[in-house]
Amino acid sequence: MSAVERAKELQPELERLRRSLHRQPELGLTLPRTQEKVLTALDGLPLEISLGRDLTSVTAVLRGGRPGGAVLLRADMDALPVTEESGVPYASETPGRMHACGHDLHTAGLVGAATLLADRRERLHGDVVFMFQPGEEGHNGAGAMIEEGVLEAAGKPLAAAYALHVASNQVPGGVVITRAGTITSASDLLTVTVRGKGGHASTPAAAQDPVPAACEMVTAVQTWVTRTFDIFDPVVVTIGSFHAGTQANVIPDTAEFQATVRSYSERAQEQLAAGLPRLVRSIAAAHGLDAEVEYQHHYPVTVNDAGETAFSLTTARDLFPPHEVWESPQPTNGSEDFAHVLRRVPGAMLLVGAAPEGADWQQAPMNHSPRAVFDDRVLYRQAALLTELADRRLTTTAATAGPAAG
Repeated sequence: MSAVERAKELQPELERLRRSLHRQPELGLTLPRTQEKVLTALDGLPLEISLGRDLTSVTAVLRGGRPGGAVLLRADMDALPVTEESGVPYASETPGRMHACGHDLHTAGLVGAATLLADRRERLHGDVVFMFQPGEEGHNGAGAMIEEGVLEAAGKPLAAAYALHVASNQVPGGVVITRAGTITSASDLLTVTVRGKGGHASTPAAAQDPVPAACEMVTAVQTWVTRTFDIFDPVVVTIGSFHAGTQANVIPDTAEFQATVRSYSERAQEQLAAGLPRLVRSIAAAHGLDAEVEYQHHYPVTVNDAGETAFSLTTARDLFPPHEVWESPQPTNGSEDFAHVLRRVPGAMLLVGAAPEGADWQQAPMNHSPRAVFDDRVLYRQAALLTELADRRLTTTAATAGPAAG
């Protein structure tokens, strides 16, 4: 029986798990109910399981019956602070929390892969590490799991690492897409507080108004970006938060804004981290004001290994019709902490279209929307693809290494 056929048999079970996770979403690094559901789903499989110390992660190792290397498969498990408006019958039961990015599907899909690979355990050429990760949405869960030893869980070097991410509107439902090199952007946070001296709005000369300076910074940032960065190495800076004052006739002491900063190369990310603080401080100084600037690196660029990308695309095309496997001409604008894994282990992240059947995927609500809907039909596809990626990579690694593998 093929991986796809076996995964289709698991589909009802995976669907029940996914919907249970969806009804009870949890945020950040502490996901006790989610962890419990994963452990229950894995119960009975021949896995070596360890739990996180400082976060509710689950690391499970499957020991293959034949000597060989090791491969890691990852799924993130956390939800978002979003109030669901999808209208699905299994919607979140917790106001202000929603699996709006599809991590519930990632988790169920990885459980499916663990089940399928356990079926093949005796003929696996090595070991598989299953990385069930909390805190992907801005909490550096991958970094925390790396610090706690997930990359050493098999007791041998990892030959490769793979992850899948569903997309509600980027590609048609069921389509698998990836690319070599940068696959998702780096993401940083710029926080600026302009400090002046408040006063009466009728006499601005007697005060030091921080608002015009902050407004000048907002527009100057956009001009600076277009005149500093190559258009073929793009940068996106969006000011999403701006706060100043309490009423029209009062000049405030401070004006504050925050910006998300996206880039697609390490060079651009470094240039932004140096240049943006310098720019806003210079504008503040020109106005005779002070600017308190904080620049935080949230995610590095996610870079797919060229060889592992080619291998992943070939594997996907063996499983699914060729027209359902695409090579992307450009990165996506989102960011991913799986980047931390790929900086240490060659591997690839792939996206899987999860737009509902019959829907216009291009008009569907995007990931992170309170109205985002992800089709359960992709669950068996995720399970089958992860299974084949792990199995085939272990087989290839063992063949390359020869009799001494393991």
